[in-house]
Amino acid sequence: MKPPIRYEVDGPIAVITLDTPETRNALASQAQYEGIESACASISSDRRIRAAIVTGSGSAFCAGGDIKQMLERIRNPDLEPIDDRYHYKEGIHRIPLALYHLEVPTIAAVNGPAIGAGLDLACMCDVRIAASSARFAESFVKLGIIPGDGGAFLLQRLVGPSKAAEMTFTGDSIDADEALACGLVSCVVPEAQLMPHAMRLAVRMAANAPHALRMAKRLMREAQHARLETVLEMSAAFQALAHHSRDHTERITRAVAQLGRVSA
Repeated sequence: MKPPIRYEVDGPIAVITLDTPETRNALASQAQYEGIESACASISSDRRIRAAIVTGSGSAFCAGGDIKQMLERIRNPDLEPIDDRYHYKEGIHRIPLALYHLEVPTIAAVNGPAIGAGLDLACMCDVRIAASSARFAESFVKLGIIPGDGGAFLLQRLVGPSKAAEMTFTGDSIDADEALACGLVSCVVPEAQLMPHAMRLAVRMAANAPHALRMAKRLMREAQHARLETVLEMSAAFQALAHHSRDHTERITRAVAQLGRVSA
């Protein structure tokens, strides 16, 4: 059977593809959760990788959760509410934890609808770019549930509390242009150009010093919730490491030599 998550490496770029187009890449199985978690672990342990792209196969990025599976679970007389708690903790929660703690920059290439957990998956990445056909919805309330996979934490950090509340409380979808206007995505491109654009962006990131990239991302993560003094302390420690790295020595030497040639 074909794995539901496809993991590929092209030089310093890793690509994680949700690969169940027949379900519009709905998130519903341990194999998917383990596949994404395993891909993130591989990226973290391979310091040659400097950026990662997350995308979907077929016409959708991710349609969210599997509503048929949800119905089966609530109709199962053998399941108690506590079982669902662990169903989330030991299941889909593995994805936001794996992506959130991934050290390399991540780009969500949103190739179509990103609905519910699909929107939240895109929000777990550092950068989002959208095909013109993309749609986004924090649609949980339309099914009588809440964002169960971190959306309440992630979305408002990207679009602000007011827009996040509007999307969460209405469950309505927005198109790619509105997503661009509210800052959810950084650009919108024709569908045929989505992956080439994502790859070019990843290559621009990967051209930079790998350790500086990873430490810069770590600082940005901590800065979302830490005190200024804490971030400054981390910045000093990370900068001390960066100043004594081979990458910095080589790059600063070239920069000074270039400056000398320009001055001459």
